[in-house]
Amino acid sequence: MFDVILCQPEIPPNTGNIIRLCANAGARLHLIHPMGFALTEKSCRRAGLDYHSLTFVREYGDWDEFASHFDLDQIYAITKFAKTGLTEPRYHKGHGFLFGSETSGLPEHVRKAIAPERHLRIPMVANNRSLNLANAVSITLYEAWRQCDFEGAVPYHPEG
Repeated sequence: MFDVILCQPEIPPNTGNIIRLCANAGARLHLIHPMGFALTEKSCRRAGLDYHSLTFVREYGDWDEFASHFDLDQIYAITKFAKTGLTEPRYHKGHGFLFGSETSGLPEHVRKAIAPERHLRIPMVANNRSLNLANAVSITLYEAWRQCDFEGAVPYHPEG
C-alpha cells in the first residue's frame, strides 16, 4: 500500500523495528546505502524477528539508483525543515515516505530532489532535536493508513 524509504540508516535495531512495522502495516521498505550495518546483523534480525520474510525489503546502492526506480512525485520527505505538517496532505496507495539517517537526517541533495511542497514535518514541542527514527516512521505510516481507513487491516470485533 505505502512505501517507507530509509536513506542511509545507521542503527540496526531501528531498521529491524521498521521491518516489523512495515510487515504489520502492509508497507514496502526501501533501504538506501550506505547503511551503518548489514541486514544480517544480529541486532537488526532480533528487532525484526522473523518479519523480514513477511514484507518487501529492497536495498539500493545509493540515492541515484533508488531515484531511477521510483516516481519521486509520489514521495513525501519527512524533514525538520518542512513547513507543512504531517496531517495536512491526503494520502493514497502508492505514496512513499522518505526518512534520513538517525544522526544527520536527509542529505541536502536528496532533500532537494523532492519538491518542497512534498516536505513534511512531524509536530514536536520546541527545543527538541528529533524523534527516534522508528517512532517517526510509525507516526507517519499510521497517519497515512488511518486516512485510508486502515484498508487491509484485520477487522475489529469487540464481542470476540
